[in-house]
Amino acid sequence: MIFIYNLAIRFYVGAIRLSSFFGNQKAKRWLEGRRDWRGKTADMVKPGEKRIWFHCSSLGEFEQGRPVMEQVKASEPAIKIVLTFFSPSGYEVRKNYGGADYVFYLPADTKSNAKDFIELISPQKVFFTKYEYWHHYFSELHKRRIPLYMISAVFRPADRFFSWYGGFFRKMLKCVTHFFVQDDQSQMLLHTIAISNSTVAGDTRFDRVVELPGQAKDIPLANQFRDEKHVLVAGSTWPPDEKIIYGALKAVNRKLKLIIAPHEISETRLKEIETVFLGFKVVRYSMSSGKDLTQYDVLLIDNIGMLSSLYRYGNCAYIGGGFGAGIHNTLEAAVYGIPVVFGPNFGKFIEAKELINCGGAFSVSTADELTSQMQTIFNNEIENQKSGKAAGDYVRAGAGATKKIMNMVFSKNC
Repeated sequence: MIFIYNLAIRFYVGAIRLSSFFGNQKAKRWLEGRRDWRGKTADMVKPGEKRIWFHCSSLGEFEQGRPVMEQVKASEPAIKIVLTFFSPSGYEVRKNYGGADYVFYLPADTKSNAKDFIELISPQKVFFTKYEYWHHYFSELHKRRIPLYMISAVFRPADRFFSWYGGFFRKMLKCVTHFFVQDDQSQMLLHTIAISNSTVAGDTRFDRVVELPGQAKDIPLANQFRDEKHVLVAGSTWPPDEKIIYGALKAVNRKLKLIIAPHEISETRLKEIETVFLGFKVVRYSMSSGKDLTQYDVLLIDNIGMLSSLYRYGNCAYIGGGFGAGIHNTLEAAVYGIPVVFGPNFGKFIEAKELINCGGAFSVSTADELTSQMQTIFNNEIENQKSGKAAGDYVRAGAGATKKIMNMVFSKNC
């Protein structure tokens, strides 16, 4: 099995190289970010430092690792934080994150890469987030007796660890010092394969998200655009999301305003969105200064980093991704005490299912369903407040995972 695994890693890197050759920008960044990583790492890290390593696949996982990183730094300022990303979409946005002392791409999971990288950063403890399992890195950490913790981990019955062919992958789990899982099901599944070193701690994102309203940026242009009308804030959208949002916006006959922050903000995507909402008055955020924004229907956000503050200006939030691989962050919107709506592909997200169960969120599959939901929310103030309160209460009740992790790892030394 190790032969097949190594072959798969090499095939993946080869596919990235091929995609890069044909102009895929994300693939190019993936390769360029890892070029001469040994030399770059050796030049940057300083001898004699006490380091703790956090690894996140991308931005979503970063938000889960961030509360623990910040607590570690606050409790022991002398500790150096090494932060790694697998995906360019995480690294490019957070490469200048002030809470980490070093930010790198994770080298591809080969035996020599794992050995050399761990040798170079020499961490005292290691935290991986949610889904990231890499055989050679885990094996090398285990061999060196460096504690490895999984935080905000989630397991499902269909995962390869619990399949008949999963013996090789189950060996990776044996290298983990302790699992901090999000829910009871994950812990029960680990028990079925004789892994008992786990704690149900919850999702660390809640600890980060509950702080957002107090840290939210004031955005005067968004406030001017709102103009005391009902506003839908659509975050991290993709084309299928925008299609049904357009249908709903058209159906409610201009009684609703839209602030939309797409997942990607390339010029091609921005023009695509402007075309979708043809017939409505659309203004890009970067071009909105000096304009009478009360006269526009759609405010198109063409920057990164503003979304978590924008939700405060909405009466309802639409979270994108539900017609693709899965929805984006629902908690950042729910914490403001507004109802949350998203597409049908939310099954992998515990928080989305629990938000629906408590009445704070709703799933839609068509423009007609979104229209109906918008009309219910905006025409019934009592129901709107009830749903919003349920969403906000759910987020606040979920906080506390970071404290559990810190107590166990640094106080009880698990």
